Amino acid sequence: MIERLLSFLKDLPGGASGSFDGKDDPKVAAAALMIHVMDADGERQQSEISRLKETLSEHYDVHGQALEALFRAAEKADQEAIDLYAFTSVLKRHLDEKARAEFIGIMWDVVYADGEMHELEDNTVWRVAELIGVDSRERIALRQRAQREAQDGKIN
Repeated sequence: MIERLLSFLKDLPGGASGSFDGKDDPKVAAAALMIHVMDADGERQQSEISRLKETLSEHYDVHGQALEALFRAAEKADQEAIDLYAFTSVLKRHLDEKARAEFIGIMWDVVYADGEMHELEDNTVWRVAELIGVDSRERIALRQRAQREAQDGKIN
């Protein structure tokens, strides 16, 4: 999961300076959606938070206050958003078809990071996939791959 997330985030524009422009920043939008799906089941695991911050730190080369600023910007954007469109429209403008599908795969990895899928997490990924133009067949195949990897112990 981490390698795919790092590769994906590396290709997103913006946020290199350590200041993040809120929900219109593609990195904030991506992080906000990952936070949203992580929280969808009502249980935020510390291991999920630590892993997400570690990944953001490694990829963006942000540490300390800059890392916290990105995470806070994503949390704030998620809390203030009235719907997922605020984030998905940003990603759809900045990502090609392949990168959008890869993002859905990353979301599934976040869902299965705790070893199970809750129906609200499934619904969230389904809605995001629809909004960014990833078809049902691909979304399901990506879910099945993430589930297999989680069962094999590859997602942590």
